[in-house]
Amino acid sequence: MRAAIIPARGGSKRIPRKNIRSFAGMPMIAWSLRAARDSGCFDRIIVSTDDPEVAQVAITHGGEAPFVRPAELSDDHCGTIPVIAHAAQWLAEQCERPTEICCIYATAPFVEAGDLRRGLDVLNSSGADYAFSVTSFPFPIQRAVRITPEHRLTMFQPEHAQTRSQDLDEAWHDAGQFYWGRAHAWIAGTPLFGEGSAPVVLPRHRVQDIDTQEDWDRAEIMFQAQHRADRMPTT
Repeated sequence: MRAAIIPARGGSKRIPRKNIRSFAGMPMIAWSLRAARDSGCFDRIIVSTDDPEVAQVAITHGGEAPFVRPAELSDDHCGTIPVIAHAAQWLAEQCERPTEICCIYATAPFVEAGDLRRGLDVLNSSGADYAFSVTSFPFPIQRAVRITPEHRLTMFQPEHAQTRSQDLDEAWHDAGQFYWGRAHAWIAGTPLFGEGSAPVVLPRHRVQDIDTQEDWDRAEIMFQAQHRADRMPTT
């Protein structure tokens, strides 16, 4: 048995009601629900929320909202792992014990069904505890600079001031879309970031963090451009 868990609390300070705000014609969370359904990977697709309106939107778009997330797991400081562990334990109380659980973020409109299937393949073939989406930094992180209080520039790693970009290791970051994991790893609180995790690589043009209005506007432009390209006839 496999389950998708979509964390979607009601509160959001920087973009109010972000999880259910309309994005490209649908509530934001509906894109994650669609990808989960289309992937064919899941026996249950559950939205973990503390908000009745979010729950109703989830149900309307093909998800379940069978429990209310506790208040102590719904504030700004609660991490992802305790939320998924709570959902896994709730399933166990219903005599359902998933072997794999995929956390899909509600604010991931670029997530695709094929990537979810690929993530499951990576999890199973690698033997890792987790497999999650990553993408590459567009510029070598070893050449990053900081702005000092005196409004001057200094390098984070000055030893690489003269190193050629092609001689530096490529760096990757969490794409913030989905996290496949073994149920026992979620319940045990095993950290996501470590040698027990395997990468599911995504192209940079399908990754956009959405924390500010500027992020939102950029994401909609990217999303619309990609969908126009998908609809263009081939010759």
